[in-house]
Amino acid sequence: MKATFGAGCFWHVEDLFRKTKGVTSTQVGYIGGKLANPTYEEVCTDMTGHAEAVQVEYDPNVLSYDVLLDLFWNNHDPTSLNRQGPDIGNQYRSAIFVHNEEQKQIAQKSKEKLERSGKFQKPIVTEITPAPEFYKAEEYHQKYFQKHGLS
Repeated sequence: MKATFGAGCFWHVEDLFRKTKGVTSTQVGYIGGKLANPTYEEVCTDMTGHAEAVQVEYDPNVLSYDVLLDLFWNNHDPTSLNRQGPDIGNQYRSAIFVHNEEQKQIAQKSKEKLERSGKFQKPIVTEITPAPEFYKAEEYHQKYFQKHGLS
């Protein structure tokens, strides 16, 4: 199964999911924009409309989509519009890119539950949208934390 999330800079998010039991592979890239095959430099202009994202392949017999959503919600600020920490721009938006109707329904219920929980004082701005084409980021971005001894 495949899941795709935007939660700010993709390096940290990829590392988090890659270490999760049941995840079979991860890759970072760009999704949700208007330019085919964008480069990192193009996405950083905040003009292409892409989000930095991680695409996760996982074994649903070992790991549920709900658990992936919990990791997503608990490891970034879903109330911060187009910003995560020091990173500012549309490419750092909070987004769940769903691959089918089941994921859409699960993601929406998860978001509603989190909103009702009162965990956040501000509204959750995370977008839930059908997954358009995912463009793999340059190789130097893949498994960045692991390659640089930060994992």
